Amino acid sequence: MNYSRFKLFALLAVVLLSFSVSAQNGKKFKVVLDPGHGGKDTGTNHKKNVEKDIVLAVALEVGRILERQSDIDVYYTRKTDVFVPVKERSVLANNNNGNVFVSIHCNGVNSEAASGTETYVMGLSKNKSNLDVAKTENSVIMMEDDYKTKYAGFDPSSPESIIGLTLIQEDYVHQSIDLASRVQDGFTNDLRRKNRGVKQGPFWVLHGAFMPSILIELGFVSNTEEGSYLTSSRGQKELATSIAQGIINYKAAYYGGSKTLVVADSSSKTVAKDSSATKNNTREVKNTSKEVAKENTTPRKESSSKNNGIIFKVQIAAGSKELSLRPENFKGLRGVTTMRAGNLSRYYYGETSDYDTAKENLKVAKNSGHSSAFIVAFKNGNSITVEEAIK
Repeated sequence: MNYSRFKLFALLAVVLLSFSVSAQNGKKFKVVLDPGHGGKDTGTNHKKNVEKDIVLAVALEVGRILERQSDIDVYYTRKTDVFVPVKERSVLANNNNGNVFVSIHCNGVNSEAASGTETYVMGLSKNKSNLDVAKTENSVIMMEDDYKTKYAGFDPSSPESIIGLTLIQEDYVHQSIDLASRVQDGFTNDLRRKNRGVKQGPFWVLHGAFMPSILIELGFVSNTEEGSYLTSSRGQKELATSIAQGIINYKAAYYGGSKTLVVADSSSKTVAKDSSATKNNTREVKNTSKEVAKENTTPRKESSSKNNGIIFKVQIAAGSKELSLRPENFKGLRGVTTMRAGNLSRYYYGETSDYDTAKENLKVAKNSGHSSAFIVAFKNGNSITVEEAIK
């Protein structure tokens, strides 16, 4: 074999090896964990409860749990107490081809009364509370050198600046809400934390990530009891385990694989926890023994003929299992429809061209027990964002 042919075969071998490695890596589900703040940016602080320390501890624990799963790779925006510019966090997520981006934070206000967990996705909001949280988190960019140039004149306190941030995440809004709902359900149903809900807000850190993305507020460091829980080893491990379980349930629904969570007990022995024993974590609707009255569970419908083909529905559940559309499978709700996409079935309550009617249907769905239900929109049969539909 002459030297030229040898080089050709050697090059081919390298290419095939690279392709093989790439293919193997491609089978892994990639999670990017973003502990908010860090370094000179301490986040919100009350007494000895420091946000940057709490979220780093929780994120590292989430990562340790996920790294025990054989089909998951974990990346971090920071693993130590360092300052990371907001823009670089989503760049890191994109460069590593993440499947989901999870930013972890804590709340804090000038009152000890507020408490509870909430999980955000990127989106417009007129709700003052949502905007206040977004403004607080976005204000971190002002600690960066030359932030006006880096962020194209973005003003964290200006609603006009905020509107433009929603565009990139529009393609991922439904999956982001689903992931957020799974995480929030775990906090509520397993840990019994106060549920402040799944919300939308204009967060810069979510804006640039080209993947389903959520921002978790673990609780209020300003609340004496909750602050103590957030700084405790028990609280941090419980929250981390719940977040990891939500991510794994999401992965199983969209990418397949086991819903079993591999955790470590107090003696550091590896044990398996089956998420199917966890209430509501699989997002598959369970039967209910309490039937709600028919007149309260039949959705209102409106014709779409006068609304440019726009239809609003309420998504009440999603799961890999296909369920019969009987009311008893959906906590008594009648008129439920379904749509199959890949290995995931989505279940909808109501169909209307009127957004106010959709909000009424949402109330009915939530009152029946579907606490994580949310409104979705379609135009001529194609999924669009609710914001676009309202416009």
